[in-house]
Amino acid sequence: MLNYLWGFMILLGLGMGIVTGQVEAVSNASIDSAGEAVNMAVTMLGIMSMWTGLIEVARQAGLMDRMTRALRPVLKFLFPRIPRYHPVQEYLTANILANILGLGWAATPMGLKAMAELAPLERERIAQEIYRKEGRQIDPDQVRLTKASDEMCTFLVLNISSLQVIPVSIIAYRAQYGSVNPAAVVVPGLVATTASTVAAIIFCRIMCKKGEKNNEW
Repeated sequence: MLNYLWGFMILLGLGMGIVTGQVEAVSNASIDSAGEAVNMAVTMLGIMSMWTGLIEVARQAGLMDRMTRALRPVLKFLFPRIPRYHPVQEYLTANILANILGLGWAATPMGLKAMAELAPLERERIAQEIYRKEGRQIDPDQVRLTKASDEMCTFLVLNISSLQVIPVSIIAYRAQYGSVNPAAVVVPGLVATTASTVAAIIFCRIMCKKGEKNNEW
């Protein structure tokens, strides 16, 4: 879908350039933008690598375990069906903390690991449900997931809403493009993401309760 979308936008830009006689300007802008994209990618790669490395150091030092314990009531509320001491909680904690700091790029690797850990949990839950309803044993690894679990959906929605106390990535973007006050977005961003996160949590809880009643979501 994204390929079609980007293809449409490129063709639309070229078409407008031809119609308005600005083909040369479109070509120059494309070349300049490509160079800026590479510079920004290198800059953000450094930021993401630094924070991902710090998170890994914190994990090996036991700090992530402490943070997970501190956030356990929150995780229990958001993901009530995840076992209390399951390893996925560390990945969820790291992802949440990275998002709070506005490090969306650094949050992505932890988010992918969390999703990878949530999948076996859902397969095991489905296998147990089959045994309870039909009385037959089935290997959880053989269960095919046809839809995302409640935990996966909740996690995805929370990532999209993404409460941000210090939007480091946005501040870095603004500084790179010469903003006079790169940190001016902190307060408006905090207000907006707080509202979006509260709305996301309410939505997820309503849908999870509805799914429990209808046994689907």
